Order: sequence, then C-alpha cells, then structure tokens
Amino acid sequence: MMASCLYIVGTPIGNLEDITLRGIRILKEVDIIAAEDTRQTAKLLNHYDIKKPMISYHEHNKKTKGDEIIGLIFQGKNVALVSDAGMPCVSDPGEDLVRLCVEKGIEVIPIPGPSASLTALSISGLPTSRFVFEGFLPTKGKERKERLERLRKENRTIILYEAPHRLMTTLKDLKEYMGNVNISISRELTKKFEETLRTDLEGAIEEFSNRNIRGEFVLILEGKSPEAIKEDEEKHWKDISIKDHIIMYMDKGLSKKEAVALVAKERGISKKEVYNISIEI
Repeated sequence: MMASCLYIVGTPIGNLEDITLRGIRILKEVDIIAAEDTRQTAKLLNHYDIKKPMISYHEHNKKTKGDEIIGLIFQGKNVALVSDAGMPCVSDPGEDLVRLCVEKGIEVIPIPGPSASLTALSISGLPTSRFVFEGFLPTKGKERKERLERLRKENRTIILYEAPHRLMTTLKDLKEYMGNVNISISRELTKKFEETLRTDLEGAIEEFSNRNIRGEFVLILEGKSPEAIKEDEEKHWKDISIKDHIIMYMDKGLSKKEAVALVAKERGISKKEVYNISIEI
C-alpha cells in the first residue's frame, strides 16, 4: 500500500459476493473507512470479517467531514472511501472529496468494482458504443424542463437513475419530450428480485401503472435518430408564426440577432425576411 492516500473502493450493488479480492484486501489494510452510511457498510464488513473504524461521509456533512478526512490523511492515515453500493463518486458526494485531494496533492487510487449504470447498460439490448450518463434528473421546475429539453436532441443511449416514487412521473415526462423511444428498465440489480423490462416508453408506462413500484431503478433509453431529431425540431415551429418562432428562441436566452439567424436557417428563408418581422418585437 502507498502511504497516506485515499482509496476509492467499489462495493457490491446488491449481491455481497460482487467485490474484488483487491477490494477486500484494501478494506482490511486501510486505517479508516469513510462510508456514505456506516450501517449499510457494516453489513459488508461483517460479511468479510473486516474490523476497521468508520467515519460517515455523505451529502449533508461532506464539507466538514471532507476536511476531517484530509486531516487524517496528512497525519499518515490511509483512508478508503465507499458508497452504499457501486463505485463512489458517480452521482455521489465522493467527487468533492476526490477534488479536494487533488487540490491538496494527495494520491487517489481507484479500486474498481460494480456499477449499476454499466451493469444495466450491458443487458439492455440497446446500443452501447456511445452513451451518456445523466444520473438523477432534477426533480422539478425549470431545471428539470431544461434537462429534458436537452435530452430531446440526444442521439446517444441515455442512462438515468430513478427512485420508485418518481418513476411514473419520469416515464411520462420522457415520453412527452423524447417520444415513444425504446427503453430498458432494470430494478434491484444483483438482488433477489432483480428484473429487467425491455419495451418502449408507452409499454413501460402501461406496465408500471398497474404495479406496486418498489426498488431502485436504472433506465436505459435509446437515443433518437438524426431524422427523428430533425422532425422533432420542426414540430416546434411549423405550426407557429415567424414572429412567435423568434420569440420562442429569445425566451430561451438567445439575442434577437441569434434568434433571427436560427429561425431563418430552420425555415429555409432569408435573414432579411425574418429580420423585417423581428422589428415588431
């Protein structure tokens, strides 16, 4: 082991056997384990008879605990960071601790392990050569709409996480913005009630509207084809006037000049024609 460093240790996403031999060794050898939920991590440590002191590190205490962990490393302690499941630092406050270590010149060593996102992607049956990981969507408001608006034009496979109580809302929102694209939905990966449903968004909405929804979900969505994206973009303006088309883009933050140029390009007409109409705005 290298002295005074931070180890990023991947842990099982369900089945406790899904941890590497190296991961077990590192957890046994470090001085302290920083855990998202010490109670959850205790189950893993007890399973492998690992007896090490733990310190909590999560979203709500990451600033104070991050400084404390940095202090321990500078004192010569080796620290292992684990999340409740999977690789730390992915949709996880561990990224802040790693950034802090990098700023302080502390060595950060990854100990690879399971990842719910890649596990679900590998069995989705959807394209895997190009994909984008979005984690959890914003739960409401303008930020959620803006994120969904960007996904509307995404042609890569999309990976999302979702909690059971928000699943139906998210499926319906995705259908509204993405259309009826194909989707693979995995829940409780590597656990007793593991399940993967491969369908389209309409089928997913119908399926889960008749179920008691439980478990943590990974959604794998098929990206839209260039033709579908172009057709979708045209739907935004073909039934509105040129003036409203300009206003639509100005409301999204574009200047009038930028909006005029974009409207002219999309409609295949001259900038002068669009500019003359923009004078009224």
